[in-house]
Amino acid sequence: MQTIAPGCGARSGAAARFGIPPGAGRLLLVVAVFLGALLATAAPVSAHAALTGSDPKQGAVVDSAPARVSLTFSEKVAMSDGSVRVLDPAGKRVDTGKTTDLGSNTYGVPLHKGLPDGTFTVAYQVVSADSHPISGAYTFSVGAPSDTKVALPDEEVGGGVVGGLYGFARYLSYAGFILVVGGAAFVLGCWPRGAGVRPVQRLVVAGWVTLTASTLVMLLLRAPYTGSGKIADAFDMGKLGDVLQTKTGAALVSRLLLLAAAALFIAVLFGAYEKRTDPKERKDLTFGLAIGGGVVAAGLGATWAMAEHASTGIQAGLAMPVDVVHLLAVAAWLGGLAALVVALYFAPSVEAGAVRRFSRVAFASVVALAATGLYQSWRQVGSWSALTGTRYGQLLLVKVALVVVLVGIAWISRRWTGRIIGQAGDLAPEAAAAAVVEKRAEKHAEKTTAAKRVEKKPVTVPAGAAGTDSKRSAQLACQQAAMSTAREKRIRDADPNRSGLRRSVLAEAGVAVVLLAVTTVLTSTEPGRTEEEAAASKTAAAAQRSGPLTLKFPFDTGSDDGKGTVQLDLDPGRTGSNEMHIFVKRPNGSAFDIPEVKVSFTLKSKDVGPLPVAPDHIATGHWSANGVQIPMAGKWKVAVTVRTSDIDQVTVNKNAQIG
Repeated sequence: MQTIAPGCGARSGAAARFGIPPGAGRLLLVVAVFLGALLATAAPVSAHAALTGSDPKQGAVVDSAPARVSLTFSEKVAMSDGSVRVLDPAGKRVDTGKTTDLGSNTYGVPLHKGLPDGTFTVAYQVVSADSHPISGAYTFSVGAPSDTKVALPDEEVGGGVVGGLYGFARYLSYAGFILVVGGAAFVLGCWPRGAGVRPVQRLVVAGWVTLTASTLVMLLLRAPYTGSGKIADAFDMGKLGDVLQTKTGAALVSRLLLLAAAALFIAVLFGAYEKRTDPKERKDLTFGLAIGGGVVAAGLGATWAMAEHASTGIQAGLAMPVDVVHLLAVAAWLGGLAALVVALYFAPSVEAGAVRRFSRVAFASVVALAATGLYQSWRQVGSWSALTGTRYGQLLLVKVALVVVLVGIAWISRRWTGRIIGQAGDLAPEAAAAAVVEKRAEKHAEKTTAAKRVEKKPVTVPAGAAGTDSKRSAQLACQQAAMSTAREKRIRDADPNRSGLRRSVLAEAGVAVVLLAVTTVLTSTEPGRTEEEAAASKTAAAAQRSGPLTLKFPFDTGSDDGKGTVQLDLDPGRTGSNEMHIFVKRPNGSAFDIPEVKVSFTLKSKDVGPLPVAPDHIATGHWSANGVQIPMAGKWKVAVTVRTSDIDQVTVNKNAQIG
């Protein structure tokens, strides 16, 4: 392909000025619009571990301050000193700051002695086993509830500006991995001549730069992402050191080291390999690059597998290598597709054999994706209800639909490839297209022949006219380069099969961009299996607690007008604060206006009580009390004292399970 000499006029239009063909511009537009929509709707990532229990429980009222607070999660979490904070009503920390692993996904923090009565706040911020931060808070009371001055931040951990930047860096890291691994594999396995094509070189190098830069950004943002949410903490060397001690930090550092080896691989691929002309030497170097590149690519994939979904949950030992295979298959397919798009739009020619070889690679990749994806789906979802009823399952269905669309478009591309091969054998598509151009040129043969017969008269160059000749030579070179470029464009555009292949491959690339974005969101979403297990755990805990309680007590004070019924309603009928209503009725069902009603609660099994409650008179036959505290679950004795006159009263009682 000829190079336009300096000073030559550029094509009109922004796309022409930057060497971007219209089709590539459409692809860039698809990328920009989808990324904009993705960022506009960005939200904090879903937690992959859930709080399933605590001691003291949420809203509980205990007689004396506990020695420690313990939290139980649905899966193992990373917890450092200070991850759990316990604050008194005045907002002062009352925990020692030293967290301990109590086993069975339960973690505790000791409390100081001599704590006052009132409402205490427990705030936690930890990292789940698959690297995603989670946070939350709840309250319990000692003695009796009180006002609290504790103010917790509204922003969820992993959200805000830092969360958005971290999520975008995650997306770029996946994109960079796909481009560098898939692009290099396309050159080495499908189109060795592409090692000398500058646009393909730029694509692979851009993938390496993107992956390296995004990994560095993720490493710096890891501390504020899982902690304070402040960008300034990204440059705190102490916190960066803490990140390096975590599983995610080790994975990111390992990725950077492997990227150094990948840089050497790229240098050899586009340097020594491209310059080799001896077939035997080229074959030996190809084998060496394939082995070395495969090891580096598998290592890069393992940096995701060892720190995210695959590293936790059931069958982690099998899930991690399966995840590596899944990532490599995605890279071989989508990265090779990106390289093919660049080749079809920017390279002077692409052999039909290269397209055919990539078609085989893509088919093998789809088979690998189907097998590994089926296993991952079973492992992360686990049930049909989780597939349709959880956000992870719904996103997975969207991903599957996109893969089906992508495979359908790939089938169309395969048909175009078959037509090209059928017409041109194993020649470049441009060879067949050139024949079409030649046939069209025959119609203008007479004009062309006449133009060629024009005699070129010798031109005598006067002395001192060297500068003018130099300018004319440059102009002539520009014209020749422009004519050559136009001819190449006519050749490319003349073949309808090649044009069809370009359009279908471009469509594949557009769908692949959307698929990659959905996959990125999917990796940041709580798996359906985990979500259902956490929900089941909460439901089981809730099942152990009674719901709203209604008790009816017939009474008779012994006076002429001393008979009736007391109805006691306790809502929600659980440990913690409750609302109580009492309705007194005569035997005929009408409201009974009596002077006084008193209630007490006693839990004999724990020697708690009686806890007296004096309800307020609201209306005829109606008494009410707010903030009735039930400190712990158990079978409580509920006693109701009814006074119908100055001297006539009676106490009736019943036993009921509360909490």
